[in-house]
Amino acid sequence: MNSSSSILTDPRWSLRGRTAVITGASKGIGAAVAAELLRFGATVLAVARTAPDLEEQVAQWQQQGLAAHAVAADVSTAAGRAQVLAAVQQLGNGLHMLVNNVGTNIRKPTVDYSEDEYRRLLATNLESAWELSRDVQPLLAATGAGSIVNISSVAGLTHVRTGAIYGMTKAALVQLTRNLAVEWAGQGIRVNCVAPWYIRTPLAASVLQNEAYLRDVLSRTPAGRIGEPEEVAAAVAFLCLPAAAYITGQTLAVDGGFTVNGF
Repeated sequence: MNSSSSILTDPRWSLRGRTAVITGASKGIGAAVAAELLRFGATVLAVARTAPDLEEQVAQWQQQGLAAHAVAADVSTAAGRAQVLAAVQQLGNGLHMLVNNVGTNIRKPTVDYSEDEYRRLLATNLESAWELSRDVQPLLAATGAGSIVNISSVAGLTHVRTGAIYGMTKAALVQLTRNLAVEWAGQGIRVNCVAPWYIRTPLAASVLQNEAYLRDVLSRTPAGRIGEPEEVAAAVAFLCLPAAAYITGQTLAVDGGFTVNGF
């Protein structure tokens, strides 16, 4: 057996027999993460609010023979999270992985945010991850090898021009990762975090179409380009794999060198 075929059959580099929930999975980073985990053999429950977009994406994966399933739910609400748990139970294979990816932003000066905007951003970006992680903790513990990956942002590590509330929520995800990694380690649950810089997604498109802004972004990015969703997905998949079994509590910046770029 040659070395390449040995890797393909090595259980450390496979997610066969494992089930993942991915929020915000109809497009952008979430869809790329779902596709990557599916290619590693996982069963994926893709979650998003917009049913038509989600169902179209999942249908494409199913046509490729991949074990993809959909549940249209708003995980910023208790009712939406209950829908996700019910769908997991219906799959009947327990739960091995949770990727807290859903997120949104409203770019404004701090004093211009309304209370409704503040609460909406916290509910979507932070409370969804907090509550879902707690909801699925017994299921992950039952496997003895559960994994949570939170999608934060470089905005949670340093100042960027995305707005204070977004930065607050993403920084909180980094700290939540650390706390849960330590608290739940004894139950066989690993918790890690990925912090992207600008990635070619619908959420980023509105600001990157400004040529002056794009030039500023690229001038601060040593790699000299915008990242691709698949590059974030590769990092998430690695952290979910058995090969990463000794990695927990970490935040991996997928940023083309942005966060270490001094003068």
